[in-house]
Formats: sequence, structure tokens, C-alpha cells
Amino acid sequence: MLPKHDQIRPHPTFEGIFVGVITSPLICQRVQRCRLWPELLPAEQWSVYKAVIVEAYARDITFAVGGGLSAMTYAGQWRNTKDIDLYVAPAQRERLIGVLRDLRLRDYYEKQAYDRSWIYRSYTADTIVDVMWAMANQRAQVDETWFDGPEVEVDGLCIRLLAPEKSLWTKLYVIQRDRTDWPDALNLLYGVGMELNWRGLLNDVAQDRALLVGLLSVFAWLCPRKAELLPAWLWSELAMQPPPRDRLERDGSRAALLDSRPWFSPFLAEANDGTAEPKELEQEC
Repeated sequence: MLPKHDQIRPHPTFEGIFVGVITSPLICQRVQRCRLWPELLPAEQWSVYKAVIVEAYARDITFAVGGGLSAMTYAGQWRNTKDIDLYVAPAQRERLIGVLRDLRLRDYYEKQAYDRSWIYRSYTADTIVDVMWAMANQRAQVDETWFDGPEVEVDGLCIRLLAPEKSLWTKLYVIQRDRTDWPDALNLLYGVGMELNWRGLLNDVAQDRALLVGLLSVFAWLCPRKAELLPAWLWSELAMQPPPRDRLERDGSRAALLDSRPWFSPFLAEANDGTAEPKELEQEC
């Protein structure tokens, strides 16, 4: 159960952001973006999300918001993904699915079959609400460590986000023929990579470190200057060469070699007068 508002201590610098696990001013700044969800999302979409969240709280169900909404928050970008991902412990999944059914959201399986071993997909009109209790590849199930992320007040609700380390971990494995989440992972690294709990992430990744090595190799090639800000011990821990001191390459200048459309934060910043964030969110940290 999320604590009541009078049981949480507001961050002294950021109104509406709550401490406990948050210690980074940069992450605090990123999390402020969530306060604009009711304005940035279509009204009918936010009303569905809010109804689900309110009812889940009323039933004392603990969950965290992940997926694109969470990852792009940390990346400092905005993208409406048309769905919301709610991570919940396996023991709580049926209760949260019950919330969706009681609110008359329908099972997406009737439109398109999906693997029910890790996810329940629901929808109403064009809005999708996903409940997840494990990774698709069954590498991990959701446990209490998945609820260590920051909390922020949005439209009167105290909403917990998936921690950035967990967001990155879930996206490492999504390299499919028709989609990949590595662009999101690279943007997340660009946004808050220097603030991550890398020891915790390495512990989670465990025997799949090769995937993280691959992602960091691409990141160092893409953003050598930004990669230099990551902990120095990380490169030796992963038996990697430190980022090249290639000052001829501006961070993000190679992004167009992967996709000429604007997808990477430095490119988006150039297209938006120097910031990848909506103007309303610009604030000193």
C-alpha cells in the first residue's frame, strides 16, 4: 500500500515529489514531468488511468508505473505510448485484474492473442492498461524491490514509478524482429545514467551481463562524453575499454546513422530550442 500523503515527507526542493528512495536532484527534476500527464495525455485516456489508480489504491494494491511512461520520464522526453504498464507482485495480480474488470475494461486477448504467463492486457476504446507480474522471458518476477522507485503527486494521486534501474533492465531484453526497446534504454542512459545504482543493476542482470555490455558499447560510441560520466569502475567491472576520448564527435551526432528520424535526446533538444522537455517543465534543479 502506498503511504498516505500525510505520511510522506515532501522533498525540500521539489513540491509534490517524495523522498525515501530519491536522492538525486536530477532524478527529482525528471520526475516532475509526471505532474503534466493530465495535461499532455488525452482527457479520456487520463480518466481511464486515474480511475484504475484510484480503485487500486482503494483496495490497497501496491504497484509501480513502468513502460514507456516511466522510461521517457527519466530520459527527459515526452511520448504518449497509448498504454500504461502497471507492475505488481504475482500474489496481487488477480486483485489488480479484478479492478480492471470491475471498471469494465475488456481483455485484449479477444482482439489479439498474447502470452498470459506474465501479462494481462486490458482495453477500453483506444486506451490500454497492462498488468505485469514478471518479465516476458521469465528471467524475473516482480518482488518488493520493484517498488523502490520515486513517488510523485499527479492530479492529487501519489504515484510510484518503476525505478530507473528496473526500467532499464526490462528494456535490455526487448530486441525483436518487429521492435526493440534499446532506443528507450539509450535515452534513459543519456538522461540519468550517471545517477543509476549500478551495483544493484549488475546484481539484477547477473548472468546476462553481456547484454548490458552491448548496450554500454553502443552508448559509448553514441555519446562518448556522456559515457565518461558513468562510474569509472563500471568499465573494468564489465571488462570493457573506457569510453574513447573522441572530442571530434559531438554527443548524439551518430544517432542519425541508426535512424534519421529524431529519436535521441540531443536531437530532440535541438528541435525544441535547446531542451527535450516541454517548456512548462523547465526548472532549475
